Amino acid sequence: MTIETIIAIVALAAGTVWTPGPNNAMLASSGARFGFRATLPHAMGVAVGFPVMCFVMALGLGQVFEAQPLIGEILRWIGAALLLRIAWKTLNAKPPGTDQGAAKPWTFLQASAFQWINPKAWVMAVSMISQFVTGVDPVREAGLVAGIYLLVGLTSANGWAGFGAALQRFLSTRGRMLAFNAVMAGLIVLTVVGLIFADLRPGA
Repeated sequence: MTIETIIAIVALAAGTVWTPGPNNAMLASSGARFGFRATLPHAMGVAVGFPVMCFVMALGLGQVFEAQPLIGEILRWIGAALLLRIAWKTLNAKPPGTDQGAAKPWTFLQASAFQWINPKAWVMAVSMISQFVTGVDPVREAGLVAGIYLLVGLTSANGWAGFGAALQRFLSTRGRMLAFNAVMAGLIVLTVVGLIFADLRPGA
């Protein structure tokens, strides 16, 4: 790949991972509820999980989904249902410092596994693979794309978690926390709406 292509991948990666979506809304919410340190496993799971997904898809898994579109449809509706459940839980999250019962931040494995049913992650992966993985040297190309997403994703995941954690004191009242939760939940619901119309086929 040329320097120009690498710069284009970095720019596209930064634009996609920093924009609001399920991962970022959930990280901000977790940071606000549990603090930055407790949210770190969640952030690392997002930052590592998506590049791994990208790498595997670029090496041929995407062709499986292209040949079996029913798999993509199943993941679409599972993802939509899960996101709506997450949006509801986010909307009803309690202010920082209050008794949150059994609520816990996501683990590294939970956040990594979530990428496979995260519609924004699918759209990002499909777009990146179709544009920059030509198949001439698939392992090298897939590794480069995944590596760039890993580095950029680390800044984004930790940035959104830190953003939420920085608001902890401000969100100590019920009204402010409810307003914050409504915005984060709304971002997740908007993703579900987009998911219904998204074309998740590789190369589409």
